[in-house]
Amino acid sequence: MSVTQPQVLLVEDEPAQREVLAYNLESEGFAVRRAENGEEALLMVSEARPDLVILDWMMPLMSGIEVCRQLKTREDTREIPVIMLSARSEEVDTVRGLETGADDYVVKPYALRELMARVRNQLRRSRPAASGAELVFDDIRLDPERHRVNRADKELKLGPTEYRLLVTLLEKPGRVFSRDQLLDHVWGRDIYVDTRTVDVHIARLRKALTIHGGIDPIRTVRGAGYALG
Repeated sequence: MSVTQPQVLLVEDEPAQREVLAYNLESEGFAVRRAENGEEALLMVSEARPDLVILDWMMPLMSGIEVCRQLKTREDTREIPVIMLSARSEEVDTVRGLETGADDYVVKPYALRELMARVRNQLRRSRPAASGAELVFDDIRLDPERHRVNRADKELKLGPTEYRLLVTLLEKPGRVFSRDQLLDHVWGRDIYVDTRTVDVHIARLRKALTIHGGIDPIRTVRGAGYALG
C-alpha cells in the first residue's frame, strides 16, 4: 500500500546536467520526467501534472522565467512548486525569479545534497504523505508510515488501490481530480487502465469510509471527476 512516487519534471537544456540530476533524483526515490526546453515542459505539464518542477533559467525557445510565469498564472498549475536553477547569482536575479513565482531559487554550481534537501522541503508541501506526514480531513486520519486509516477512531481496512486513492484525495482536500488525473496518480502513467476502473475503486473507497457510519466525504463533480469534501 505504498504511497505513489512523487513526480518531478526536470527542465534542463544541457544533456549532461539533465542526466546527472535525473539520476540523483531517481536514486532519492522520485519519478522523473525530462524536458529539454520550455515549450516541451509546458506541453508535458498539460499532459500530466507533476508534483514539482525543477526549472533551468537559461534555455532556448523559452526561458525558465517565462515557463514559471505561465505555470503560476494558470489556475490548474499555480500550486505546483517550482525550483529555479540559474547561474545568475546577483540578488536582483534571485528577486526576479522569486517574484515571477518560483518557490525556491538555487544558484549554479550547487551541491546536490543541498538541492535534494530543497526538493524534499517543497514536496512536503505538495505531497505531504510522501514525506511521512499524517493526513487529516474531518474525522479521517491516515498515517502513511504505519499504513493505517482511521475514521472516528475506528480503523478501516482498505485495499492497496483504495489506499492510494485516499492519499491522493487527502493531500488536496477540495481539489477536483479528473479520472485521468487519478489514473496518473494512483496507477501510474505507464499503465493502461480504463477510466471506468476509477469509478469502481471510488465506489469501494466510499463503502470502506462509511462502513461504520458517517456521511460519504467524496464528492462527485459531474463531468469533471471527484473531490474530497
